Amino acid sequence: MNKKILIVDDDPRNIFALKLTLKSRGYQSESCISAQVAIQILKEKEIDIVLMDMMMPEMDGYEAVKMIRNTPAISHISVIAVTAQAMPEDRQKCLDAGAQDYVSKPIDVDQLITAIEKLS
Repeated sequence: MNKKILIVDDDPRNIFALKLTLKSRGYQSESCISAQVAIQILKEKEIDIVLMDMMMPEMDGYEAVKMIRNTPAISHISVIAVTAQAMPEDRQKCLDAGAQDYVSKPIDVDQLITAIEKLS
């Protein structure tokens, strides 16, 4: 397993909960609270999967995922979109932006782990 996951969310409570969940399942994780910082981390460190909050100030997750897909050095990194917006069209919007999968908040842990394992 040993996948390294980057959690990108502007709410520290969400980061805390996700870090605990991932650690309990044997995953290593790192986190940041902005998409701009996430892009920098992806360029500097070995990350396998990104959990990207789609609703963030400054640069939202859609823009960040598109930037990841358009940056050759990091375009291969898998992205799971995470959003509190649970509208039917949101899943397709996330996939169209370049995410491989989508989970909605509040996060169902089993659904999240299944999504991660599909990408592993």
